[in-house]
Amino acid sequence: MALTREEREQFLAEPHVAALAVAARDSGRAPLSVPIWYQYTPGADVRIMTGRTSRKAELIGAAGRFTLLVDRLEPTIRYVSVEGPVIDTRPATRADLEEVSARYLPAEKVAGYVDFAWENHGEQVVITLRPEHWVSSDLGRL
Repeated sequence: MALTREEREQFLAEPHVAALAVAARDSGRAPLSVPIWYQYTPGADVRIMTGRTSRKAELIGAAGRFTLLVDRLEPTIRYVSVEGPVIDTRPATRADLEEVSARYLPAEKVAGYVDFAWENHGEQVVITLRPEHWVSSDLGRL
C-alpha cells in the first residue's frame, strides 16, 4: 500500500543509506547505482555530497536529474523512491560534511571522520534534487 505524503517524507527524513541511480546514456553502460548518504527534511529538497570529478557528479551533471531509493525490512518492508531535477550544484564546505556525517555516525566519531574525509576525499560538491516523482509502499499493510 502506498504511503501518505507525510509518511513518505518522514521515512525519507530518517538516516537511511540511499541507493542513488542516474542514467549513463552516452557511455553505453547501464545506469549507475551506488549507495550514498543524503540530507532531507520533510517538505524540502534533497542534498547529496560527492567528489567534484566523480562519475556520479559527471553523470548527474549530464542527465540533470537522478533518483534516490531508501528501504527497510523491519518491522515491515517499506520503501520510498524520489526522483527529480537537479536545481543546484555548489562546492561543499566543511560544515556540509559535518552535517551529513552527524546524520550517520555516532557523535564521538564525527570529528575524526570529518578530519579524515576533508583531507583525503578531494574536492566535494553538494548537489540538490527537487523531489518531483515519488514511489512508496509499505508491504506490511497488504
